[in-house]
Amino acid sequence: MNHSQIVNFLWKVADLIRDTFKRGKYQDVILPLVVLRRIDAVLEPTKEKVVARYAELHGRLKNLDPQLRRASGYAFYNTSSYTFQRLLQDPPNLAHNLRAYINGFSKNMREVLERFDFHNTINKLDEAGLLYLVMQRFAEADLHPDSVSNHQMGYLFEELVRRFNEALNENPGEHYTPREVIRLMVNLLLSQDQDMLMRNHIVRMVYDPCAGSGGMLTIAKEQITRLNPNAEIYLYGQEVNPETWAMSKADLYMKSADGRDAEQIALGSTLSNDQHADKHFDYLITNPPYGKNWRMDREAVLAEANLGYAGRFGAGVPRITDGQMLFLEHMLGRMKPPEKGGSRIAIVMNGSPLFTGDPGSGETEIRRWILENDWLEAIVALPEQLFYNTGIATYVWVLTNRKAPERRGFVQLIDATNCWVPMRRSLGQKRRQISAEQIDLITELCRGFKEGERVRIYPTSFFGYRKITVERPLRLNFQASADRIDRLKQERAFQRLTESKKRNPLARKREIEEGQVHQEAILRVLDAMPDTLFKDREPFRKALNNALRPDDLKISNPIRKAILSALSERDETAEICRDRKGQPEPDRELCDYERVPLSEDVDDYFQREVLPHVPDAWINRDIRDHKDDEVGKVGYEINFNRYFYQYQPPRPLEEIEADIEALQKDIMTMLTEVAR
Repeated sequence: MNHSQIVNFLWKVADLIRDTFKRGKYQDVILPLVVLRRIDAVLEPTKEKVVARYAELHGRLKNLDPQLRRASGYAFYNTSSYTFQRLLQDPPNLAHNLRAYINGFSKNMREVLERFDFHNTINKLDEAGLLYLVMQRFAEADLHPDSVSNHQMGYLFEELVRRFNEALNENPGEHYTPREVIRLMVNLLLSQDQDMLMRNHIVRMVYDPCAGSGGMLTIAKEQITRLNPNAEIYLYGQEVNPETWAMSKADLYMKSADGRDAEQIALGSTLSNDQHADKHFDYLITNPPYGKNWRMDREAVLAEANLGYAGRFGAGVPRITDGQMLFLEHMLGRMKPPEKGGSRIAIVMNGSPLFTGDPGSGETEIRRWILENDWLEAIVALPEQLFYNTGIATYVWVLTNRKAPERRGFVQLIDATNCWVPMRRSLGQKRRQISAEQIDLITELCRGFKEGERVRIYPTSFFGYRKITVERPLRLNFQASADRIDRLKQERAFQRLTESKKRNPLARKREIEEGQVHQEAILRVLDAMPDTLFKDREPFRKALNNALRPDDLKISNPIRKAILSALSERDETAEICRDRKGQPEPDRELCDYERVPLSEDVDDYFQREVLPHVPDAWINRDIRDHKDDEVGKVGYEINFNRYFYQYQPPRPLEEIEADIEALQKDIMTMLTEVAR
């Protein structure tokens, strides 16, 4: 069966259990049985041998594990006499026998299966009289790796998870990575190391902090061993989702006789509970969840961020709604030092990490940290509609702390958005794929490090800028007119005059009455003032003081500010308002910002780009960068599309007019026919 047929075949199990399980609980039945059926198919050829060996050695040896592993040919085994087919031969005792079958697995595989909490599911299915029907359905499915490859299994798992999430109305932002994207990422990861990997006695550690179904790790291992069959490759990973972890762990157990790689796939959140904290790796590769909040990890992440660069998140933390860049920081913290060989990283993310965040924010500080340390080697823009569950634009970042000499101080950008071929049949939102030839082309573009139609090369400082604050003077006119005096009544400071926090009722009443009297006195004074329009604040202040003097009316500074605020309006023809030192006061509504490239002097830029348009403007020199203490805050962004933009002139006006006239004629013809 093809992919769709297998998915639909398994999904029909939902028709059997819909009256017993809620839609959000379908995965409790389907996912563990997919894993169990696949394992059953793998162990079936050596089943009799393992059972016989167990019967022979049971009671004679304390540790049967090595013997039974050799008998099964894998790092796991099952000592029960049951298979899916044999379980179905005894329907009345199916639940009991199925539990015995699961308990017959070796300890390492039982730990995997227990993550599905399948024993409770067995009880519910048995009580509803559905266990036999469901088991029969799965027994008919051939899920052996020879029939359903790991690549197909990944898509199968992704489709099932997508349907489960639809049932729960969830979209966790987790996407299964297409195999051609992984191959491209691995090619980019290894692009500078091929000669090195051909040496004898090569040992490499590969790590994925969002291991998912394990595809990135296994393909990385395959491509390295293809270059050097004698290379020793050790895989490490961590996955937060128990079901996904169980799927990947089971698959890795099925791919090797010793199970070494499977043992290094940890369960838990990488951000808050890094289970490989004592290790550093040669190659790091991942596809983190997009747009997924990290609230559950917040406390641990912020605690580690407070350690500064002694922790993983010293550069900064992104907004709580998207944790992609936290995984990038984590990977950079797990690089080997350059003196020990250094590391290379490949991570695929959406467009947000390229430009999100203002200077000083977590996102831009992380980009600054990366670029100022010269770790970013290349970014490749991928085509849209590549992923199974999303059609958004994605980018592969390649980072390393051991750049080749000619690459130091530079970043390579590759536009591969047109490198795709249509798929014969869509898989979810995946309508495109990257062909093997296109993967080779992109890899060569990266390895070649030459500018061209698809390639741009910029110094790391090119992406940096200073955000300076441009102030303009406050210009106000003043008038004690009736409508402006009415505005004073809405000022908060003026309203507080009739409020009291005293607990004693009499004292509170007395304070409120005194405040009302004070309000009325102020309003009488303002009403008595002439409604002359003042275009300079100082003469108006003097006029206000003179009006208050006959009544010996004392007003506090907050009330004075409220009066000036209510009786004023912005006026470009008015005089500049100045402080006590005679300096112009800034108008907060006219405050603006300019981005000055790091390669330019701030004052030269201001003289050239700002003053010709607003001669009275000035730079707020009190706002400085927290690292270099220079004027303006430093930010970094990578506006990928801008660098590859090609101007397309609009069509000539004559052509547009001709098209409009033709359309008008067509419309008139249609209306005439309707009128008939």
